[in-house]
Amino acid sequence: MKNIKIEQVIIFFMILYGLSSCAEFLDVKPDGKMVVPTTLADCEMLLNDYSTMNCSYPNGAEVSADDYFLPLENWQAISNVDEKNLYIWADHEPRITFQWMNAYKIVFTANQVIKVLHENNKSLSETSQYRNLEGAAYFYRAFTFQQLMINYALPYKQATAGQELGIPLKLSPDLGETTFRSSIAACYDQIIDDYRKAVSLLGNTPAGKGLPGKAAAYAGLARLYLDKQDYQKAYQYADSSLQLSGALLDYNNLNANSFAPIPIFNIEVLFPATTGFSYALMQGNGRIDYDLYNSYSSKDLRKKIYFMKNYDLEEISYDFKGTYDNTQSGNFVGLTSSEMYLVKAEAAVRLNNVDVALPTINNLLKYRYPTSDFQPITVTDEADLLQLILAERRKELVFRGLRWADLKRLNQDPATQKTLVRQLGSETYTLAPNSLSYALMIPMEIINTAKIEQNKR
Repeated sequence: MKNIKIEQVIIFFMILYGLSSCAEFLDVKPDGKMVVPTTLADCEMLLNDYSTMNCSYPNGAEVSADDYFLPLENWQAISNVDEKNLYIWADHEPRITFQWMNAYKIVFTANQVIKVLHENNKSLSETSQYRNLEGAAYFYRAFTFQQLMINYALPYKQATAGQELGIPLKLSPDLGETTFRSSIAACYDQIIDDYRKAVSLLGNTPAGKGLPGKAAAYAGLARLYLDKQDYQKAYQYADSSLQLSGALLDYNNLNANSFAPIPIFNIEVLFPATTGFSYALMQGNGRIDYDLYNSYSSKDLRKKIYFMKNYDLEEISYDFKGTYDNTQSGNFVGLTSSEMYLVKAEAAVRLNNVDVALPTINNLLKYRYPTSDFQPITVTDEADLLQLILAERRKELVFRGLRWADLKRLNQDPATQKTLVRQLGSETYTLAPNSLSYALMIPMEIINTAKIEQNKR
């Protein structure tokens, strides 16, 4: 059979409409003329749909985080009511469903590929093409579930993870399956299982620029175990990822005067992924938090590569321009080697291994300063070194989709808790550490149609 076209399999993306088991709600009838994917080439085409598989992740967590602020007039000008509510942590159920739908479209595609491989192509299971496709499908499912958990679930706590609600774990393309939210523990277990399958199947070299390789799967596990505060495994998987792909950009070679100085698909990127577009976060609208901006030393190359002046306010403010996707259409939330150096360094110091933590963090920072100005960190006190590494983590990974997850885990320790504050004119809004609002509200249409439970408030 000839290869399918994307428009011919649109019926399989009905999951876009909210995981409903209700055919009436979908209001889409299968067309008998549509071609069903069956071959390895079909699967490859589905996974290579970059705009669907790499550019549609939720942005609510980033909108809610504290790396930026909105002037009152900018907030008022946002037409998306959901984003306005996310910015002030309001307890309103979102009206727009695409944040949720687009993510589950990725999950559906991954499930469809797995089904086609297992049912139609098992005889080819030992070929490198089959293994890379299967590994990529498991990776996409794991990565997407992970992004959904960052946005819509409370932080992982061992004592309560078995009772608190995570997300629906859709593991097949069957649209008629009953939808329910699994526990946080079950969600983490599923993500880990998918990533481990990806590790066992993927090759060391990605099959394409938008596709994951083994280093990306290791990195996904490292990120997940850091969120679980399992520092031994976070260290292990970050180190495994870096052994396969540990190259770093030398910021001395970037053009700090460029409006987008960091190239797309650069040597640090293990897996490229971006969120959907956000009015709040768009360049020229959201302004970098002053305390964050001032935390960079004058010699830190990131200060000019990541930020540029905005003169719209009476007081000079700064816009972000340091995206790892080289575009302003969405925020980069993918996996990079630079993140893995920070995971390894943090995990090492938490495991009382200063002798590993120091060279790991210094290996990253030496590429972020002019060679003549770089002064390696020499602090050996574990508590002080941990604070320095956490500070560098925030400075390095600004607008990389990780701040919300970091707040959720760091708020569990009184030493690193933070109350978030927004000021809009005369109104002040706060978000307390460990607030239930760290699990974003699920769109009301999804709740009503799929009949799943809303996050607590």
